[in-house]
Amino acid sequence: MKTILNVIWLVLSGFWLFLGYLLAGVLLCITIIGIPFGIAAFRIGVYALWPFGYAAVERRDAGAASCIGNVLWLILAGWWLAIGHIVTGIALCVTIIGIPLGIANFKLIPVSLLPLGREIVRTDQPFTATAGAQNGW
Repeated sequence: MKTILNVIWLVLSGFWLFLGYLLAGVLLCITIIGIPFGIAAFRIGVYALWPFGYAAVERRDAGAASCIGNVLWLILAGWWLAIGHIVTGIALCVTIIGIPLGIANFKLIPVSLLPLGREIVRTDQPFTATAGAQNGW
């Protein structure tokens, strides 16, 4: 089922959202200071391209730098990307078939606003590799 949803998502909104994240990543990577933000934009862009079957989880080892970085991200690119998710989510919720896709768009808003300190994992993997290594698993 997630493959079908991902294909429909790709056609209706995923490709366009991916292009938005790609543009934000390229613009942020122009300066050396913006490279970590650009990498975050590329990472979330791939997640926005194919979201079903993946989830964004908070990293336990994220510190103050990711908090400060999230504030900068929010000012530089987060608002615009979140607005894109809101607009496409509302547009997708107009039809019955698009409701799950619209909900997925709304679930991407927190990640688009505050991406640093988060990791994208498969939903069939309950723990990330870093969390398992820290706990001795």
